[in-house]
Amino acid sequence: MTARQYDTLNNDALLQLAGRTMTRYPVALQGRLSLLCRSENATFLLEAGGKRYALRLHRADYHQRADIESELHWLDALRDTGIEVPQAVADSQGQTVQSLMLDDGTMRHAVLFHWIEGEMPGTDVDPRAFQQLGNITARLHQHSRSWQRPAGFQRIIWDHQTMLSPQGHWGDWRDAPNLRAADRGVVEQTIARVGSTLAGFGKTTRNYGLIHADLRLTNLLLYKGETRVIDFDDCGFSWYLHDLAAAISFVEHHPRAAEWVDNWLRGYEQVAHITDAEMAVVPTLLIQRRIQLLAWVGSHAETEMALSLGPQWADHSVRLCRRYLETRELPVGA
Repeated sequence: MTARQYDTLNNDALLQLAGRTMTRYPVALQGRLSLLCRSENATFLLEAGGKRYALRLHRADYHQRADIESELHWLDALRDTGIEVPQAVADSQGQTVQSLMLDDGTMRHAVLFHWIEGEMPGTDVDPRAFQQLGNITARLHQHSRSWQRPAGFQRIIWDHQTMLSPQGHWGDWRDAPNLRAADRGVVEQTIARVGSTLAGFGKTTRNYGLIHADLRLTNLLLYKGETRVIDFDDCGFSWYLHDLAAAISFVEHHPRAAEWVDNWLRGYEQVAHITDAEMAVVPTLLIQRRIQLLAWVGSHAETEMALSLGPQWADHSVRLCRRYLETRELPVGA
């Protein structure tokens, strides 16, 4: 195992840390905390004063404080353009990022956000929901290309090395549960072709910049006809169309995945044009994401998400790698 597991604290310890975090906020924000989910971070629902808030408790060794502050700068800038995204709540000292030292010497950061209302669409909905996803993603990309980032802005980098090398942010894809040793060669061949293709594609201001990097339906909220976006924790620098690959994360093998991709592209084109050169690299970005998720599953094997994938998920991943190597079809679907 090459990557640190997603967290070393149990739920009770995380709840205690969340309670400690809330002591830094005004009395009006003291209320009831309950754990919502765990992935890269632990997210808590705070109910206080008749209102709801989301407390995000970061795991250690993932983002620096400056990374999180940079994320909040982008969120502020997006809200100024009318895009509904989370807004951080300041503590009694005016700080929006909390830093807490644990007994073992590790540092934990936390951010409290105003709650955003909305319904989360699922993959069983009309595939046109992916049009809304593509549409709002294009709006984010337009903002990213034109926004003048403040001095000192820094975010995580999602490129070929940081996604697929053994030292990648999420670990080594070889650690994925149920991945057969005999199938590693297929994945290695795929990675080699992906690397060569992306080297030729390059990183230009047109095709590479600040993106959400995890804009799936689970991070989209629909409210009274408005599209809202949440969970920018993985936002960073990558190819813009990596957001398309991220949109179908974990379900690339679903029989309707090609339909979802098509609808996402239609929604995107309502706002911004995708060039022929960008379209040509879509299969490469799709399979790169799937292999990146092999690494994620390996280093997050105890999470609810990883456990829900089932024993055949790695086999499906290898099958999609073969499709990428042997055909011109998108590496998605049954």
